[in-house]
Amino acid sequence: MSAAPRRARVKQPARLRSDARGLRVAVLRSAFNAPVVNGLADGARAAFLELGGRAADLVEYEVPGAFELPQAAHAAALSGRFDALVALGAVIRGQTDHYEHVARETAHGLMSVSRETLVPLGFGVLTVSRAAHALARCAPGPDNKGAEALRAAVAMVHVLRAVSRRRR
Repeated sequence: MSAAPRRARVKQPARLRSDARGLRVAVLRSAFNAPVVNGLADGARAAFLELGGRAADLVEYEVPGAFELPQAAHAAALSGRFDALVALGAVIRGQTDHYEHVARETAHGLMSVSRETLVPLGFGVLTVSRAAHALARCAPGPDNKGAEALRAAVAMVHVLRAVSRRRR
């Protein structure tokens, strides 16, 4: 019997700057599927602190469900209070097509907020077929998608700042 092949971790290139010192970040979290979202939020908090952020600079807001995340993200982005946003939620397939509508519109809405406001937004909304898949992605450790979303948002702060610098 051979062991299963190890997956290479290629989602976070080492060359991206991931320094959260001095950044204010809003974590927007869905109240629906709380056990999953709690794990994602734990991962995001841990990643923020690992990147040098201060606990006081990470502010969390809870919304009813994933569908409400884009509206909350838009308000947070327009507030001018945050350098980056992280949206956390879990949409798990059920017996109707409700899952597909919520997943699609949540992703589209969050992308629109990010594009329109130019505030980096980490996408930590799981869209999965089974609850077990969501639970695996919110567990502590290197595969936590909340931590991944936070790291992506912080990296994008630095990318956008570098892109917007004017040549003198």
